[in-house]
Amino acid sequence: MRYVSTRGQAPIRDFSGVLLAGLAEDGGLYMPEQWPEFSASDWRAMRGLTYPELAARVMAPFTAGAIDFETLREMCQAAYAGFAHPAIVPLVQLDHELFTQELFHGPTLAFKDLAMQLLGRLFDHVLRQQDRRVTIVGATSGDTGSAAIEACRDRERLEVVILHPLGRTSEVQRRQMTTVLSPNIANLAVEGTFDDCQDLVKAMFADAPFRDDMQLSAVNSINWARVAAQIPYYVASALALGAPDREVAFAVPTGNFGNVLAAWAARRMGLPIVRLAVGSNHNDILSRFLGANDMSVRGVTPSLSPSMDIQVSSNFERLLFELLGRDATATAALMTGFRREGRMAVPDAVWRDATSLFHGLTLDDAATSAEIRRLHDQAGYLADPHTAIGISAARAARIPGVPMVAMATAHPAKFPDAIRAATGLTPPLPEHLADLYQRPERYRVVANRLDAVEDAVRGAVLKNAA
Repeated sequence: MRYVSTRGQAPIRDFSGVLLAGLAEDGGLYMPEQWPEFSASDWRAMRGLTYPELAARVMAPFTAGAIDFETLREMCQAAYAGFAHPAIVPLVQLDHELFTQELFHGPTLAFKDLAMQLLGRLFDHVLRQQDRRVTIVGATSGDTGSAAIEACRDRERLEVVILHPLGRTSEVQRRQMTTVLSPNIANLAVEGTFDDCQDLVKAMFADAPFRDDMQLSAVNSINWARVAAQIPYYVASALALGAPDREVAFAVPTGNFGNVLAAWAARRMGLPIVRLAVGSNHNDILSRFLGANDMSVRGVTPSLSPSMDIQVSSNFERLLFELLGRDATATAALMTGFRREGRMAVPDAVWRDATSLFHGLTLDDAATSAEIRRLHDQAGYLADPHTAIGISAARAARIPGVPMVAMATAHPAKFPDAIRAATGLTPPLPEHLADLYQRPERYRVVANRLDAVEDAVRGAVLKNAA
């Protein structure tokens, strides 16, 4: 399998090259040169497989030519061995034809673990093969950072520096990052928003001398491997509900668009997915685009669902590339204009194509709290704010006769204040995190400037090289 940049000016790479590169040199995102497709009989043959086996089967076409199947299968077995639920990604029925798929049974209680636990092993394998070290830099709005840190801590060939927006994550999210004191881990609290953190990461990749000197790589969903590792759980729930012989639909609480893009990829590979609902909080650029072709940046304001406090959804570029018929020149022009002007003039035909599959819903904090309370009162289900938004989007976009699955992206214990305000309950942290509030923290506050962040990254890497 070979990969091309959405902007057409970066080298074509294999899976190992894309894994280590992260962001393409031209500022674009890597995509498969050709999409693998499974037949109906292929999908049926996957029914009943354990999740690690299924994940290896689904991901194998993407790693072909770089990692052999047996090695990939062993990595998948190891990646998911420590998850708290034997099904790894269990389905829970909430109502007639309405389900939630729990993606939070990994070590950091968020869906990011499903990709990160595998990515840590993929990095180890490829870096050993090439006898290299890399510095992973990532931006997080809450969950990516802790999942990356947990997956990459103490790995001898990886330095990890995570940027998070100062004061804009939940306390549990912050502490899950800042209490990991492994020598290869550094946390930077940026005086800005998640979008600022994301822009700083992209700027570091665009600074060629710095990128080469620090041997940068990425674990955000700008890295194709992250998206590829999220496709299997959509396959798992679709097969459990009757696919490929029955149509299915999904609803996803979405900030950076990577999670729902993985669902779109599963559809592109042949699953009969007929609707994708996108749930947003009041930072609702994606819902505004789907509702009125309004892709314009507004200020980011804090919410009960901080992992979605985003206005620039990086992975939308991948969908745009596909909707434009893989026209890299047109994609680059639209994205460059968007970054310059804060508004994207998406052609009406492309917008209509998007809305034939994607539906958007916006929930403000009051409605999110009401949804958490309703789910608990009516279904006895405790949902974190992100999941509650996804379930609300699922109910709004249901198609009669088609099972709808809302993705439960985080454990409610990660957001105790929001849960307590809505239900009066305080969900306890699992045993392995029970002392989280007593653990010492380590992080550095940095200005929202590229030079300040690059100095901090360089300092962290050189400290460990000394």
